[in-house]
Parts: sequence; C-alpha cells; structure tokens
Amino acid sequence: MAISAITGGAAYFPGSATGIPRGQGASQGSAGAGQLTPEEQAQVDKLKARDRQVRQHEQAHMAAGAGLVTSGASFTYQRGPDGVNYAIGGEVGINTSPGRTPDETIRRAQQIRAAALAPADPSGQDRAVAAQAAQMEIEARLAQSAQPAGEPGGRSVASMQDRIAKAYGIEAGGSSLNAYA
Repeated sequence: MAISAITGGAAYFPGSATGIPRGQGASQGSAGAGQLTPEEQAQVDKLKARDRQVRQHEQAHMAAGAGLVTSGASFTYQRGPDGVNYAIGGEVGINTSPGRTPDETIRRAQQIRAAALAPADPSGQDRAVAAQAAQMEIEARLAQSAQPAGEPGGRSVASMQDRIAKAYGIEAGGSSLNAYA
C-alpha cells in the first residue's frame, strides 16, 4: 500500500507485505472454520480486516487514477490458519509520463497526486509519489510560463503585461508598466 518513485513512466502503488508469495486469490483450505482455536480465530479476524483494508486502499488508487492506470490491483497474500489466502499488500500500476504540453502535464500530475493520496491512509511511499507529482506540476508550470505569447497556454512576461495593460485601459507596448493599488 505504498507507492514507488516515479520512474520510467510508471508508478506502482505496492503493498507492504513481507515474504509471502503472490497467490491466485482466496481459496478454501482443508481446515474447517469450527476447528480453529481462539488464537487462530483472532488471527483470521485480523487477516480479514487487513484484506478489506488493502482492497479498499488499492481500489481508491484505481478510482482516482482512472485513465492513467496501467494495470489493475495485484495483491500479495498470506494463508490464514483456516486455509484461506488473505490480501496483506497490493499494488496498482499508473502511467506517470508527462503530457505532450505543459497544460496536459499539469493535469496528469494533479491526477497522479490525487491517485497517490486517494486512500484514507496513504503510506509514506504514497506521499513520496504525491510529492514527486507536485514537483512535476511545478516544472510544467515553469515550462508553461516560459512559452512565447503566441503559443497556446503561453504565459510570457510580455503577454501578462499586455493583459494587465488591457485590463486597466493603459496603452500596451511601452517599456514599463506601473500599477498602483
């Protein structure tokens, strides 16, 4: 339930499971539910709660990352004393490549950040990816402000001065513009 760094155009929201190989999903074992000791039943209850939490966490990433999700949730499982596999970690792949324009990159970065922070309990890794997406947005805004006035989304200083001059009814094109509030 953490998110890895944004590299190579894809980020993953990996689980924090330890040493348990991925399973094929929950499957019923040979032990019956009535044969569990109180300690085993307590462990099963904890695993069920963790399974629910992990699935909700990954679903939140997928819902907020719609359109950027490159792979559905995959889970890491732990077999409980009842023979059932419970999800204890998970990950979701998401495309983190920049857009073709600064405007598109800004929108993508905002959605990546939203996907990373979508779960009610974002992990440290989720927060790190959100921070990287915020940095991506800042860089796109800087690129956007450096575009010449004639380009779509251009925010050059000259074009801003022209818009301000027009808003105040001042003749544009002078070497300076002084505005007093």
